[in-house]
Amino acid sequence: MKITKFGQCCLLIEVAGRRILTDPGRFSDGQNTVENIDVILITHEHADHLHSESLEAVVANNPGVQVVTNTSVGTILTELGISYDVLEGDAEATYADIEIGAFDGEHVEIFGEYGIVQNTGYFINNELFYPGDAYTNPEKPVRILALPVAGPWCRARDAINYALEIKPEIAFPVHDAILNDNGVALVHSLVEQQLTGNGISFHRLKSDECIEV
Repeated sequence: MKITKFGQCCLLIEVAGRRILTDPGRFSDGQNTVENIDVILITHEHADHLHSESLEAVVANNPGVQVVTNTSVGTILTELGISYDVLEGDAEATYADIEIGAFDGEHVEIFGEYGIVQNTGYFINNELFYPGDAYTNPEKPVRILALPVAGPWCRARDAINYALEIKPEIAFPVHDAILNDNGVALVHSLVEQQLTGNGISFHRLKSDECIEV
């Protein structure tokens, strides 16, 4: 599996000859010109995960791409005139020959009711779990975890505890675009230290970098 991180939570996941894009948000634009994408997964409606101009560019560059999301995001996509499939709750489906499993919930609290929206994590090919902005436990073995590490709802302690709960073989950081270079270095180092000490391989993936795992 090859994983390219454009920024924040926008990932290009290449597995079994297929290309899956996650959460084309406003904190990255490298995804806007990528072609040959088979599936787009959108976890929730916040602009750092769903930026309408970015999504429209990606869809225009990839005729026939399947957009997969939840009901809440679907309302927005309908207004944009973008077709989509709903995959939420605990449903599973196959897109472009890749099995995708949904794990539904709510966005982690930022402050009170502010920002609380439907959030659907996705399990890709029974290998990679991307939770979106939630600490959802899929209650099944996870080989690779896309781990949120920073944000107005996410502390390093929370990220570490979540990874230790999931116990993946491999983890890499997402949701870190609000950090400057010093912040990225600090948070990635802290998370890496705690996870590797507990038997989890941590890849310090930065924006515009890729890894093969």
